[in-house]
This record gives sequence, structure tokens and C-alpha cells, in this order.
Amino acid sequence: MARKRRSFSREFKLEAVGLMTDGGLSVAQAARDLGISESVLGRWKRQFEEDPAEAFPGKGRLKPQDEELARLRRENEVLRQERDILKKAVGIFSRVPK
Repeated sequence: MARKRRSFSREFKLEAVGLMTDGGLSVAQAARDLGISESVLGRWKRQFEEDPAEAFPGKGRLKPQDEELARLRRENEVLRQERDILKKAVGIFSRVPK
């Protein structure tokens, strides 16, 4: 039987990281107290240390760099489709009628 994947709110993650930074607990102790794995808590701590303002964006909320990347990829796909259509049109209209 498959286990249900647990999800945690941004506030919970911030409080968990706060236990380690402000409370002086180790990753192992904080993980035991909260009932989560050390690897998950360590990952949250690294994410928070890298960029505290943008840490834990949540489902559907991307970091600004990721939003820009997704927008550019969509735009690139549209431009490729337009180019392919124009290539086909040139081929069709350049045929000599018999």
C-alpha cells in the first residue's frame, strides 16, 4: 500500500528552521521533536539559508527566475511553431503550377 505524501505549510517550515537557528537545536534533535526526517529538515534549512525571502514558494508559486524561464520557454515554443508554419508556406507558394 502506498504511503500518502505529507505536505507542510510555509509557516511550519519557517518555524522548523527557526528552531535550529534561533532555538539552537541540531537538525537531528529538531527532526525528532517535529516527527520529520533529518534529510527533509536539512533541505529546508539549506533552502532558507540560500534565499530567506524566496524560500518555500509552495505549490504553483514559482520563484521569479523560474517564472521568467517558464515564460521564455513558452514564447520560444510559439516562435518555433510560427517559423515552421512560415517554412511550409514558402514551400507551398514557391511551387510552380503545372
